[in-house]
Amino acid sequence: MSRLLIQTYHSEVEKIIQYGGSRKETSIRVAFQKLLESYCENPHFILIPELAYRTQYNTTVYPDGTVKNALRLPWGYWDRSDQDEDLDKEIQNKLTKGYPNDNILFEDSQTAVLIQTGQEVQRVKMADAEKLEALLTHFIHYERPEVRDFRQAIEHFKTDLPTILETLRKNARGSSQNESKISSGF
Repeated sequence: MSRLLIQTYHSEVEKIIQYGGSRKETSIRVAFQKLLESYCENPHFILIPELAYRTQYNTTVYPDGTVKNALRLPWGYWDRSDQDEDLDKEIQNKLTKGYPNDNILFEDSQTAVLIQTGQEVQRVKMADAEKLEALLTHFIHYERPEVRDFRQAIEHFKTDLPTILETLRKNARGSSQNESKISSGF
């Protein structure tokens, strides 16, 4: 199904260019937005366009899209550039402005670049459906470090819980036996 979504995206971009005669970001951005929205459906995320993001420099930036879950936790960001701009320069400019770098996808309809935890983890030609699918899947299934740590703590707690309960039971039995001895005068 993901390949079909990507094929639909490519067809829509071609149609927008053919009918509109423009390759500008504002003209073809909606096609990629629809593709990302489709990827957001299964994990029950939503892509919110142009949502304000407060930077570490106390300024506000507006990524083209923010992926959020039902708890309003930002899962990732997407930003698009015109294909006639230098994508690497645009990425550097945006990161310098304080755009989030924990899970952000930059693209210009030719190349997609995924940055996670401040590092570039994937760069693909968008014409390569297989690689684009892998990148989008990696982007959507990103797990924030604090969420991963919390889940690991829960699993660790589940493993330790039987030992903790047994220790508490032993302490409770020992305590009630001591109380019985005290109350009976021994």
